[in-house]
Amino acid sequence: MNILLIGSGGREHALAYALSKSPLCSRLFTAPGNPGTQRHGENRPDLAVTDHAAVRAFCEQNGVGLVVVGPEAPLVAGLVDDLSAAGIRAFGPTRAAAQLEGSKGFTKDLCAEYGIPTAAFARFRALEPALAYLREKGAPIVVKADGLAAGKGVTVAETADQAEAAIRALFAEPGTEIVIEECMTGEEASFFALCDGTRAIAIGTAQDHKRVFDGDRGPNTGGMGAYSPATIVTPAIARTVMDTIIAPTLRGMRARGMPFTGILYAGLMLTEAGPKLIEYNTRFGDPEAQVLMPRLASDLVPALLSACDGDLSGVSLEFDEHRAALTVVMAAAGYPGTVVRGSTIRGVAEAEASDAVFVFQAGTRSEGDKLLADGGRVLAVTALGDSVMEAQARAYAAIARIDWPEGFCRRDIGRRAVAREVAGGGI
Repeated sequence: MNILLIGSGGREHALAYALSKSPLCSRLFTAPGNPGTQRHGENRPDLAVTDHAAVRAFCEQNGVGLVVVGPEAPLVAGLVDDLSAAGIRAFGPTRAAAQLEGSKGFTKDLCAEYGIPTAAFARFRALEPALAYLREKGAPIVVKADGLAAGKGVTVAETADQAEAAIRALFAEPGTEIVIEECMTGEEASFFALCDGTRAIAIGTAQDHKRVFDGDRGPNTGGMGAYSPATIVTPAIARTVMDTIIAPTLRGMRARGMPFTGILYAGLMLTEAGPKLIEYNTRFGDPEAQVLMPRLASDLVPALLSACDGDLSGVSLEFDEHRAALTVVMAAAGYPGTVVRGSTIRGVAEAEASDAVFVFQAGTRSEGDKLLADGGRVLAVTALGDSVMEAQARAYAAIARIDWPEGFCRRDIGRRAVAREVAGGGI
């Protein structure tokens, strides 16, 4: 079977690694891809993924039997709808179902209707009512853009002044809608479920590190690192998440005539009252895919095909529960603001000398035999270990072999899990 993977980031490199291992995969195309995905198949930078007719024609001309959509924008734009209408299997939700990620307000309304535990909230389309609500509720409080914002449209405001500045900044754009919600307390975790429109199977957990600097300081980013499994998500918590968050979401989406097929990525806050939904993503996370895929012990392709066909009965995806994975994102100086492109990266092969280390590429490009930085989040250096502590040590040892003076990374990825292991926990 020929497979087309859509995307160009570290998530897509990790997915390319997993997809290419399947005995069912004859050829893997990645559009547009990056130098890392090229190692596992054939990049097609000439294929404009925003041109759905062109993607459909490419699939027909190249005998593509499965399209896997990595990033959120093509899902929200309806790529799965257009491919499915042409009889091409495409993994991911329809445009309507992708509203779970594409609109914070849509998801909040669904939670209210189906009793899904989440933060108290209100939606606003105008500045003055939003400011009035802020004055009523006070701080700390969370301000979110309603639509896609690449993980950076959220402000956790410690003061009313910070919240007001965030609200005014968002409403500076015409046609804005925002969500203001209570600031929940607890520890965050990421929970992933594979869905076929009716059924869902839990496929893994992770913890992301959103803030740009050590100690969870600085602005939010698309993610500066992650580890898996999330040791704080016990089997009992996982069952609660499936019963009170994932299952009612699928029921609600079916009732609305937009059954959800694909990956439901639930961002959770583990509160004293139990797990609550922060928000949904409707695809594999980035950098979470970079710690899930190296731990995957099953063939990914049959599970994705079964989801596309609406029948996950009897399907399971097995992960190595005895090994942890940890990834550290190396970003270009200035990220998440303006970055300088074109600096040379050396030492990636040396970093990958161990079979327990993977350097997943994101914002990179090649120029001859040189690897150049070409974005904000550039590399995700991932390592496996018998514990999070061991995986952490291997990841940072690999980073030490990479020669890229213009890059930086956090030095505390996995700190909470390591602290729990030291205190007597484990994976």
